[in-house]
Amino acid sequence: MTVPRLTAVDFRRPAEQGRTRPLVVLGPSLGTAAQPLWQRTADLLADDLDLIAWDLPGHGTSAPQAEPFTIAELAAGVLELVDRTLPTASEAGPIGYAGVSVGGATGLQLLLDAPDRFRAAAVICSGAKIGDPAAWRERAETVRASGTPVMVTGSAQRWFGPGFLAREAPTATALLSSLQHADRFSYARVCEALAGFDVRDRLAEIAVPVLAVAGAADAVAPVGLAREVADGVADGRAVELPGVAHLAPAEDPVATAALLREHFLGSQGVTGAPSGGDDE
Repeated sequence: MTVPRLTAVDFRRPAEQGRTRPLVVLGPSLGTAAQPLWQRTADLLADDLDLIAWDLPGHGTSAPQAEPFTIAELAAGVLELVDRTLPTASEAGPIGYAGVSVGGATGLQLLLDAPDRFRAAAVICSGAKIGDPAAWRERAETVRASGTPVMVTGSAQRWFGPGFLAREAPTATALLSSLQHADRFSYARVCEALAGFDVRDRLAEIAVPVLAVAGAADAVAPVGLAREVADGVADGRAVELPGVAHLAPAEDPVATAALLREHFLGSQGVTGAPSGGDDE
């Protein structure tokens, strides 16, 4: 078993005396570093939640990974990171999880492999199976041969909804830069892991509340995948965000933060009306 050693991006603010905030772990999308993907959403949630993100192998702050790994092994790496970064997390009770694309797939795997560790999850711009296995393997070979810069133009088209590149150029540039600087071999390994990922027939095993968020302009993980997750788990809800493509936390941090705040705090009696989304 190959368990990637991942590194954390800590979005937590100093604890206020006498107040504890629920812990939520944040997962990235392929080609992105966690910081530019999640920073704006994390800023909106930091008063209510303690947020720790993780970087994919060879992305952001995580070291490259030469050996092949599965999504299940990636999920094991996330648990190892949580226990290493927050040694008391396993004793503090179930935590929350929110992940984008491959980070969302990893979240579903975590709910299957370690259900007692999580109390709720959000699967964002993702699904129980994403894309075609042959296409993922072809992409892996392309990037392994030519490097991640070959993906920048196509990713700019897939990642962002209409007008985002012009409207939010600094955020888009930071995300595309993280892709350009990602390790080609690690990126290829993630593609291969996605090629082998399919938990559609196991969704009914997931009992914790799951929020499935889709971007209306997302061609990679269209809204049908979110509905499939929400319908397949025991307690699911699907929401579609207008104008958003594949990177909801960066594209619409206000709506994403509102949805996550409601989802992770609602069970504690704290509710809020999400903006920018329609229940499906």
